[in-house]
Amino acid sequence: MSNTMPPPPPPAFPPQPPPAKKSRTNLVIIGSAAAVIAAVVATGIFVAQSRSDDGKPANTAKSSAPATEAASDATEDTEPTYTDLDADSFSIDLKTKSRQCFGSAGCNLTVEPDLTLAVDSDSVDPDAVYEITYEIHGDESGPIIETAELSDRTSLNYTPSVISTASASTKVSVEITDVSTQG
Repeated sequence: MSNTMPPPPPPAFPPQPPPAKKSRTNLVIIGSAAAVIAAVVATGIFVAQSRSDDGKPANTAKSSAPATEAASDATEDTEPTYTDLDADSFSIDLKTKSRQCFGSAGCNLTVEPDLTLAVDSDSVDPDAVYEITYEIHGDESGPIIETAELSDRTSLNYTPSVISTASASTKVSVEITDVSTQG
Protein backbone atom coordinates (compact mmCIF):
# COMPACT_ATOMS: atom_id res chain seq x y z
CA MET A 1 0.00 0.00 0.00
CA SER A 2 1.04 3.44 -0.54
CA ASN A 3 1.32 6.08 1.95
CA THR A 4 -0.45 8.91 0.20
CA MET A 5 -2.53 11.26 2.05
CA PRO A 6 -5.75 12.54 0.80
CA PRO A 7 -5.83 16.27 -0.11
CA PRO A 8 -6.88 18.61 2.64
CA PRO A 9 -10.56 19.48 2.71
CA PRO A 10 -11.51 22.79 1.02
CA PRO A 11 -12.01 25.74 3.36
CA ALA A 12 -15.54 26.47 4.49
CA PHE A 13 -15.43 30.00 2.99
CA PRO A 14 -13.59 31.12 -0.14
CA PRO A 15 -10.45 33.11 0.67
CA GLN A 16 -11.03 36.83 0.83
CA PRO A 17 -8.51 39.20 -0.74
CA PRO A 18 -6.91 41.60 1.72
CA PRO A 19 -8.92 44.84 2.11
CA ALA A 20 -7.93 47.42 -0.50
CA LYS A 21 -6.47 50.67 0.74
CA LYS A 22 -8.92 53.50 0.22
CA SER A 23 -7.62 56.36 -1.84
CA ARG A 24 -7.19 59.59 0.05
CA THR A 25 -7.81 61.69 -3.07
CA ASN A 26 -11.44 62.35 -2.17
CA LEU A 27 -10.44 63.32 1.35
CA VAL A 28 -7.83 65.78 0.03
CA ILE A 29 -10.31 67.33 -2.42
CA ILE A 30 -12.99 67.75 0.24
CA GLY A 31 -10.48 69.24 2.68
CA SER A 32 -9.19 71.69 0.08
CA ALA A 33 -12.71 72.77 -0.87
CA ALA A 34 -13.57 73.34 2.79
CA ALA A 35 -10.42 75.47 3.24
CA VAL A 36 -11.28 77.61 0.19
CA ILE A 37 -14.86 78.12 1.39
CA ALA A 38 -13.65 79.09 4.85
CA ALA A 39 -11.19 81.61 3.35
CA VAL A 40 -13.91 83.18 1.17
CA VAL A 41 -16.32 83.47 4.11
CA ALA A 42 -13.62 84.95 6.36
CA THR A 43 -12.67 87.51 3.69
CA GLY A 44 -16.32 88.48 3.22
CA ILE A 45 -16.77 88.99 6.95
CA PHE A 46 -13.58 91.07 7.15
CA VAL A 47 -14.63 93.29 4.22
CA ALA A 48 -18.16 93.71 5.58
CA GLN A 49 -16.86 94.76 8.99
CA SER A 50 -14.34 97.19 7.51
CA ARG A 51 -17.06 99.20 5.74
CA SER A 52 -19.39 101.71 7.32
CA ASP A 53 -23.18 101.67 6.94
CA ASP A 54 -23.11 103.77 3.76
CA GLY A 55 -20.88 101.26 1.92
CA LYS A 56 -17.78 103.43 2.03
CA PRO A 57 -14.59 102.23 3.72
CA ALA A 58 -14.67 102.91 7.43
CA ASN A 59 -12.10 105.32 8.86
CA THR A 60 -9.71 103.26 10.92
CA ALA A 61 -7.26 105.98 11.92
CA LYS A 62 -8.22 107.89 15.03
CA SER A 63 -7.17 111.45 15.63
CA SER A 64 -5.92 112.50 19.03
CA ALA A 65 -7.43 115.97 18.59
CA PRO A 66 -11.13 116.30 19.38
CA ALA A 67 -13.24 116.82 16.28
CA THR A 68 -16.06 119.29 16.24
CA GLU A 69 -19.44 117.87 15.35
CA ALA A 70 -20.30 120.68 12.95
CA ALA A 71 -17.16 120.13 10.89
CA SER A 72 -17.71 116.38 10.56
CA ASP A 73 -21.37 116.84 9.62
CA ALA A 74 -20.48 119.37 6.95
CA THR A 75 -17.95 117.09 5.27
CA GLU A 76 -20.20 114.03 5.37
CA ASP A 77 -23.28 115.77 3.94
CA THR A 78 -21.46 117.70 1.23
CA GLU A 79 -21.49 115.94 -2.12
CA PRO A 80 -19.28 117.14 -4.92
CA THR A 81 -20.92 119.55 -7.33
CA TYR A 82 -20.31 119.25 -11.03
CA THR A 83 -20.57 121.75 -13.85
CA ASP A 84 -23.52 121.46 -16.23
CA LEU A 85 -21.93 121.02 -19.63
CA ASP A 86 -23.31 122.76 -22.71
CA ALA A 87 -22.09 123.56 -26.22
CA ASP A 88 -19.81 126.31 -24.86
CA SER A 89 -18.06 123.73 -22.62
CA PHE A 90 -16.33 122.25 -25.68
CA SER A 91 -14.47 123.34 -28.76
CA ILE A 92 -14.60 121.10 -31.81
CA ASP A 93 -12.58 120.65 -34.98
CA LEU A 94 -12.52 117.90 -37.58
CA LYS A 95 -9.59 115.58 -38.22
CA THR A 96 -9.42 114.36 -41.80
CA LYS A 97 -8.47 110.68 -41.64
CA SER A 98 -8.63 110.03 -45.40
CA ARG A 99 -9.27 111.99 -48.60
CA GLN A 100 -9.87 110.75 -52.11
CA CYS A 101 -10.44 113.36 -54.83
CA PHE A 102 -11.82 112.78 -58.33
CA GLY A 103 -10.75 115.87 -60.27
CA SER A 104 -13.75 118.10 -60.95
CA ALA A 105 -16.14 115.53 -59.42
CA GLY A 106 -15.16 116.47 -55.86
CA CYS A 107 -13.73 114.47 -52.96
CA ASN A 108 -14.70 111.78 -50.48
CA LEU A 109 -13.43 112.49 -46.96
CA THR A 110 -13.49 110.49 -43.75
CA VAL A 111 -13.53 112.88 -40.80
CA GLU A 112 -13.59 112.47 -37.02
CA PRO A 113 -14.47 114.97 -34.29
CA ASP A 114 -11.58 116.49 -32.35
CA LEU A 115 -13.20 117.68 -29.12
CA THR A 116 -11.49 119.77 -26.48
CA LEU A 117 -13.01 120.28 -23.04
CA ALA A 118 -13.07 124.00 -22.23
CA VAL A 119 -13.75 123.49 -18.50
CA ASP A 120 -11.72 121.83 -15.75
CA SER A 121 -12.09 118.04 -16.10
CA ASP A 122 -12.46 117.71 -12.31
CA SER A 123 -15.72 119.67 -12.57
CA VAL A 124 -17.19 117.02 -14.91
CA ASP A 125 -19.32 114.29 -13.33
CA PRO A 126 -17.34 111.04 -13.78
CA ASP A 127 -20.53 108.93 -13.60
CA ALA A 128 -22.45 110.85 -16.27
CA VAL A 129 -22.47 110.15 -19.99
CA TYR A 130 -22.65 113.28 -22.14
CA GLU A 131 -24.11 113.10 -25.65
CA ILE A 132 -22.52 115.80 -27.80
CA THR A 133 -24.45 116.43 -31.01
CA TYR A 134 -22.54 118.18 -33.77
CA GLU A 135 -23.28 119.25 -37.35
CA ILE A 136 -20.80 118.89 -40.21
CA HIS A 137 -21.12 121.41 -43.07
CA GLY A 138 -19.60 120.97 -46.54
CA ASP A 139 -21.17 117.71 -47.72
CA GLU A 140 -22.71 118.14 -51.18
CA SER A 141 -26.04 116.67 -50.00
CA GLY A 142 -26.34 118.99 -46.97
CA PRO A 143 -25.36 119.08 -43.30
CA ILE A 144 -24.57 115.80 -41.53
CA ILE A 145 -25.63 115.46 -37.88
CA GLU A 146 -23.61 113.10 -35.67
CA THR A 147 -23.38 112.37 -31.94
CA ALA A 148 -20.35 111.56 -29.80
CA GLU A 149 -20.50 110.23 -26.22
CA LEU A 150 -18.17 111.41 -23.47
CA SER A 151 -17.91 109.13 -20.42
CA ASP A 152 -15.49 108.85 -17.49
CA ARG A 153 -14.44 112.45 -18.17
CA THR A 154 -12.02 111.39 -20.92
CA SER A 155 -13.46 108.50 -22.95
CA LEU A 156 -14.94 109.72 -26.25
CA ASN A 157 -16.92 107.33 -28.47
CA TYR A 158 -17.97 108.34 -31.99
CA THR A 159 -18.37 107.01 -35.51
CA PRO A 160 -16.17 108.51 -38.23
CA SER A 161 -18.19 110.35 -40.89
CA VAL A 162 -17.76 109.90 -44.63
CA ILE A 163 -18.68 113.01 -46.59
CA SER A 164 -18.61 113.96 -50.28
CA THR A 165 -17.67 117.49 -51.30
CA ALA A 166 -18.58 119.15 -54.58
CA SER A 167 -14.96 120.12 -55.26
CA ALA A 168 -11.50 119.84 -53.74
CA SER A 169 -11.70 123.48 -52.61
CA THR A 170 -14.89 123.02 -50.55
CA LYS A 171 -14.38 124.09 -46.94
CA VAL A 172 -15.64 121.59 -44.35
CA SER A 173 -16.68 122.94 -40.95
CA VAL A 174 -18.30 121.65 -37.77
CA GLU A 175 -20.29 123.09 -34.86
CA ILE A 176 -21.74 121.65 -31.65
CA THR A 177 -25.52 121.96 -31.62
CA ASP A 178 -26.46 120.23 -28.34
CA VAL A 179 -25.06 118.59 -25.22
CA SER A 180 -27.31 116.34 -23.13
CA THR A 181 -26.55 114.35 -19.99
CA GLN A 182 -27.46 110.75 -19.25
CA GLY A 183 -26.99 109.19 -15.84
